[in-house]
Amino acid sequence: MSRRGPVEGWPLVGGVSLALAALTAAILVGAGTGEDGLRMLIRATARTSVALFALAFAASSLRRLWRSDATAWLLRNRRQLGVSFAVSHFVHLVAIVVTARAHPEFRASIPWITIVFGSLAYVFVAAMAATSFDRTAAWLGRRRWALLHGVGGWFLWILFAQSYLPRAVASPAHLPVAALVLAVLGVRIAARVQGRRAARTAQAA
Repeated sequence: MSRRGPVEGWPLVGGVSLALAALTAAILVGAGTGEDGLRMLIRATARTSVALFALAFAASSLRRLWRSDATAWLLRNRRQLGVSFAVSHFVHLVAIVVTARAHPEFRASIPWITIVFGSLAYVFVAAMAATSFDRTAAWLGRRRWALLHGVGGWFLWILFAQSYLPRAVASPAHLPVAALVLAVLGVRIAARVQGRRAARTAQAA
């Protein structure tokens, strides 16, 4: 039986939220509330969002590939990590909206296609977060829950890949995030392959 982690369940969301608040305060105090500080906050919360999304999206696959206390913790807290990702990404959205309203040149630099697909991404984030609780998940139903979180998860992965992979080619500073995005894909594929092999072995037995 795997050991319980130091932080479990919904207190994890509270801890992440406090950390995000501290990060936001540190950036705005250190870099100021002008455009430079706001842009720094946008970049920082984009990275925290990717990290939290990767943990939630890869949790079940990591558990299938590696049976350890760490992967057991990830799987137990997958919903909480997903909600923590939603908190981070909505902080990211607030930073974008504030920057766009205060600095028209920043708003003008955002392509319309980014606005369209970004808005759709936030619809998925909100719906997935809202159905990450037992009562709302039961209301939605198992099949529709799986469809929503499956389609939403892959849609968000594609957006993160589209955002960071080209940047990594242009700038080494984006390589760690791009590598994380690709690692999530690799883990998901490896877990799917292992699952199919296990199913074939069971059928042959």
